[in-house]
Amino acid sequence: MKRVRNKSPLRLGRDAERLITLSMGLAVSGSRAEDRVWEAEISSLVVKAIEAGNDPTLESALDHTFKSNPLAHDALIELIEAAAESTRLTMNGANWDVLLLALPMVAWSRYAIPSGAVPQEISDDVITHLQAHVLARDARAAMSPYLYSIDQMPRDFSSVRKMTVKLGSAAIDQTRPRFDFSHAPETAPLLADSRFLLAAVAVPEGAALFRWQEKTEKLNRTDCLERWVAQGRPNLARLLPGTAFECCLPDAYFHNCRESDRRVRPYALRAAVGFLEDTLKTSPEHLRAIIAGVGDEIVDEYRIAFTARGQDDVVHGVVWPLFGREDDESAEASQRTPREEIEAIFKECRIGEVLKLPELFAPEFCEDCGAPLFVDADKEMVHAELPEEADAAPTHYH
Repeated sequence: MKRVRNKSPLRLGRDAERLITLSMGLAVSGSRAEDRVWEAEISSLVVKAIEAGNDPTLESALDHTFKSNPLAHDALIELIEAAAESTRLTMNGANWDVLLLALPMVAWSRYAIPSGAVPQEISDDVITHLQAHVLARDARAAMSPYLYSIDQMPRDFSSVRKMTVKLGSAAIDQTRPRFDFSHAPETAPLLADSRFLLAAVAVPEGAALFRWQEKTEKLNRTDCLERWVAQGRPNLARLLPGTAFECCLPDAYFHNCRESDRRVRPYALRAAVGFLEDTLKTSPEHLRAIIAGVGDEIVDEYRIAFTARGQDDVVHGVVWPLFGREDDESAEASQRTPREEIEAIFKECRIGEVLKLPELFAPEFCEDCGAPLFVDADKEMVHAELPEEADAAPTHYH
């Protein structure tokens, strides 16, 4: 998932300053031998902060390095994420390596995309196929019995760590983890969104985690994905009735959160066009899209506003987030920039008019509902609102 940077810098405490200094040392290290020394000291401080629930220390160090030293930031975020999503547990006299996995499904539908409790039968079937097609032969696994939306996922590093330990312990003991989902947040009614199952894989210390790591298997990631889609997807489809979805390869928590966020962006735009066609009873040729870069100092995301062609009212909006330093200036010559990718999707969808605004706009949100505001043709930030006569309430598939 995209990490939201704070608008106002957090105060740097002693541990945050130490993390910044250490990560800067790691960034300019000239050998793996030196790397290991820096990494060991950083990891020790990071684990201490995470286990104490001191996420602000980590966030302030990340915010500072993001602005001042990109190489140090990248080194630091990698070690923080590793400390949250992986650990070593000792149980019954044996050491086990544990990794938290995200099993993403990038979904789009005219109906409300489901989330919520997963029946035990489906959970057991998913674990069976996970072990058969993705995980190493000696791996153990346990899964949370819930289909998560991004709003319901563990958000901070300490929460991710708690999930890693809880599911990892259940995987080692081969017990069913227990959760209370009665206070889970509501799911945002989006046209295209990601859904996740969360699982932990546990293996004896130093052993392979995934099937593609095993020498005897002679499989690569693509082979495992093909088998996972062929055999595991039918069970996942039972959780998403009336919904089209792309099935991604199960992998480490933070990697797959970002990967699903990237993959959902084109579907969100295409789903928005289809939604407006149905709701406004119009064709794409009669729509206008307004692309605006939004951020405090650099473009953090593009906000795309939709209007009827020749009219000013913004009837719908889509946010296209950027990740890390994924922006027009840093894109390689051989790759399309994010803005070019957005324009290519609109060309494919036959949008009648595309207005590209060159300015950088401050990120503004509705004070009443918290929804992002979008830039209209007059370069004003406004709320996206459908006409009163349009019936846009999402319905559940029956």
